[in-house]
Amino acid sequence: MAKVKTKFICQECGYESAKWMGKCPGCGTWNKMVEEVEKTSTNRRKAFTHSEGTNVLSKATPITSIETTHEPRIQTDLSELNRVLGGGIVRGSLVLIGGDPGIGKSTLLLQVSSQLANKNQSVLYISGEESMKQTKLRADRLGVASENLLVYSETDLDEISRTIDNVNPSFVIIDSIQTVFHPNVTSAPGSVSQVRECTAELMRIGKSKGIAIFIVGHVTKEGSIAGPRLLEHMVDTVLYFEGERHHTYRILRAVKNRFGSTNEMGIFEMKEFGLEEVENPSEIFLEERAQGASGSTVVASMEGTRPVLVEIQALISPTSFGNPRRMATGIDHNRVSLLMAVLEKRVGLLLANQDAYLKVAGGVKLDEPAIDLAIAVSIASSFRDKSTRPTDCIIGEVGLTGEVRRVSRIEQRVQEAAKLGFERVIIPANNIGGWKGPEGIELVGVSTVSQALHVTLGG
Repeated sequence: MAKVKTKFICQECGYESAKWMGKCPGCGTWNKMVEEVEKTSTNRRKAFTHSEGTNVLSKATPITSIETTHEPRIQTDLSELNRVLGGGIVRGSLVLIGGDPGIGKSTLLLQVSSQLANKNQSVLYISGEESMKQTKLRADRLGVASENLLVYSETDLDEISRTIDNVNPSFVIIDSIQTVFHPNVTSAPGSVSQVRECTAELMRIGKSKGIAIFIVGHVTKEGSIAGPRLLEHMVDTVLYFEGERHHTYRILRAVKNRFGSTNEMGIFEMKEFGLEEVENPSEIFLEERAQGASGSTVVASMEGTRPVLVEIQALISPTSFGNPRRMATGIDHNRVSLLMAVLEKRVGLLLANQDAYLKVAGGVKLDEPAIDLAIAVSIASSFRDKSTRPTDCIIGEVGLTGEVRRVSRIEQRVQEAAKLGFERVIIPANNIGGWKGPEGIELVGVSTVSQALHVTLGG
């Protein structure tokens, strides 16, 4: 009898080693190496050798001789989801959706399945976590009912593949990939080897048959999708469903998209009968803003192709410790420290003995440079205990010398501010000129942080 060969695989990054190691050389994590049996040559998965949607074997072809036909994307009834996907669902694509437990991933996909089924599209919903009766109970609560929506409860990938061949659906939902197992892989479901092999097999099925496949992925306590990072590289689109389970609003964000922008964001509201899209998120983020409070400013941030107005709040108070605290929610902590250093050096604010707490209201995460000036004004407003005008919107990037630099898409940002009733927009001086702002709104160009503080706080 041949000796069984084993190897050790890191459950975080997929690094393989012939011997056990406490620390993974690939990702640096500790105690994540798990022993698994090596596959024999007879258990190798089939290679992806077919052209998309055909049974013709592919071969090397000059790119100039490849004929393409423009296939319209399939639209769902959720315009927010269509925009995040880049304009709709692409046939033959593999979409990975991750999020915290209970955030609404299964609810969203069941609603989308119903919408597609009502458009005479065949949809196969495969649940590895619920029985078919449990899925039906959830569908009844959401008002989902269609003859074109097929439900199947299975975790064996061979049975799933056989069912897909028999049904030949247009769309497949896998909920979730961590519960599916490949019979030829000896490791447990949810392990690196299982997730990798199952995803590769689903990719082969989707590409060869032209089936759009949605995969639900669990997330780790750090917030990343469980399994190897290779999983995110294999799929076409990676979507993260963010939000608090105890709050009604959910944010769907694209972090990878081969068919659209990776900066798009969709806002949904969880209600009794499912998720509903929020068409104007700026109003939602600003509806509870306190009037006349110091440390509060509004900035127009670009989320993909859409400008969104959000409130930035700052609280500056004298420290009780030797080292002042710097805490930020929704903003990069290092950016806050940098802007506070600029304010202390270039403007003369004594912030070295002050604790600083900053937050983006609404649970949004902002990472573009155009929010710098609004952060700086919020910090100065709280430090001086002077409020800004409630009808001011502040946009601009701040340099280390205290200058305010131009930002992109200034026209769209200003138009969004005007639409929500703002009367004055503070923008970089270099962005003024060559275009005319909307009627009824005042544009104020500033070239330094000191000048912006003089305009907004009166000194």
